[in-house]
Amino acid sequence: MRIKICRKEAKESAYWLRLITETNDEQYKQGGDKLINEATELKKIFSAILLKS
Repeated sequence: MRIKICRKEAKESAYWLRLITETNDEQYKQGGDKLINEATELKKIFSAILLKS
């Protein structure tokens, strides 16, 4: 159950980070892209854990 919540939070974080990087200046783009990739990787990890359990 907690893994589902973690996956949902990672998905939501990626959404908000995408929103921030697309609506702000270029200075947020580089850092935002790194954070989006991190959130996406976490989402994939949590999904794999759910499939295996």
